Amino acid sequence: MKKILSTLLLLVSLSQADLLFTAGQKNFGFSLGSSTGFGNDYTVAGAEVNYFIQDNLSVGVGYLGYFGDDPKIHQITVPLTYYYPISITNYPYAGLFYKHTFISDDYEDYDVYGVRVGMSVRIGPRSYVSVGWVEEYTDANNVEDEWDGHAEANIGFTF
Repeated sequence: MKKILSTLLLLVSLSQADLLFTAGQKNFGFSLGSSTGFGNDYTVAGAEVNYFIQDNLSVGVGYLGYFGDDPKIHQITVPLTYYYPISITNYPYAGLFYKHTFISDDYEDYDVYGVRVGMSVRIGPRSYVSVGWVEEYTDANNVEDEWDGHAEANIGFTF
C-alpha cells in the first residue's frame, strides 16, 4: 500500500511539474509600501505581469507609482527572466531588466539597467518563493551614475 501511495504521489508531483514555468503561463504581482525620496515620504503602489513566451523564459511589464507628495514619480519596468529547472522544486533564475522613471517638476527622467540572480523554490503546483540579488546601474543626468545592489524576495503564483 505504501508503494502504491508513494508512486501515486510521485506521478502527481511529476504531472504538476510542468505547470510552474511553462509557455503560456502568466503571473501577476502587486506591491504596496512606503519610501522616502527627494526629502519627502511617499506611499508606493505597483503591479507587474509576466508572460512565459517559452518554457522557463518570461517577459513582463511593471508599474510603480510614488504617491502623496511632490515631485510625482512613476516607474515602468520591463523584465526578462530565465528559470533553469534543476529539479521538480528548485529553479535558479537569472534575468535582465530595464526601468524608466518619470519625475514631475524640474527633475529629469532617468533610466536604470540591471541584472538579477537567485533561486525559486516550488511551494505548490502553481506557486513558488524566490530569493535573490539585484544589481542596478542608474543612468541619470542629475545624479552621478552608479551601481547599487540589494536583496529581493518574492512569492509568486502562475495561472
